[in-house]
Amino acid sequence: MQYLFRAKIIIGLLFFFCLSGIAQNTSRSINYYGFKKKSHYFGLTLAYNNSGFKIEHSKRFINNVNYRINDGVSSPGLTLGMITNFKIGQYFDYRILPSIALVYRKLSYQPLDNSPAKVDLIESVFGELPMMIRFTSDPYHDKKFYVATGVKYSYDFASNSRSDQDRFKIVRISPHDFQYEIGAGIQFYLPFFIFSPEIKYSHGLGNLLIYDGKIPESTIIEKLYSKSLTISFHFEG
Repeated sequence: MQYLFRAKIIIGLLFFFCLSGIAQNTSRSINYYGFKKKSHYFGLTLAYNNSGFKIEHSKRFINNVNYRINDGVSSPGLTLGMITNFKIGQYFDYRILPSIALVYRKLSYQPLDNSPAKVDLIESVFGELPMMIRFTSDPYHDKKFYVATGVKYSYDFASNSRSDQDRFKIVRISPHDFQYEIGAGIQFYLPFFIFSPEIKYSHGLGNLLIYDGKIPESTIIEKLYSKSLTISFHFEG
């Protein structure tokens, strides 16, 4: 939750800069005008992601005498994607960012008898299709602040839901996921391309848990949502 709080602070500050930047003088922006006339452009994304789960406990968790779930366990991963950007007026862009993401997430159960924790490392290879609306400020010294929001569909090609049940350590996870996303960043207009560092928070909209009464650890979870923090570096133009 600490990294989520920091992400909200950063996104809030950049949103403030976007609003204040609309009134800025654009006369000192030189490289920006080389990209201004383009109605659309393409690019590449390299990103670091830190992903985990948001857990909602079932009623059985209250009476559970075997485990305590360690919520908020997250692990690092990598994302590689493409960018298609369409301009909508002066301040808005519509963005499609298909990508492949290597994601590592953990579920950790701590037995109440103080024996070693039971950890399930869920390795995923996601095909992702984010669709975003971006709001930008006016350029100032060949820089723009922006905020963006949208939705993302993800499909896990390595999902354990299609595997033999004997391989399931703790829970079964659906390969399909829909998430909402909110982010912010800065565009740097360089002579030959636009460089944009960005921070983005994502949270799942649907329950990923595939309930299995034969797995004790699964019965004390009501719902399981994905969450991630992504730091991206966009190269566009």
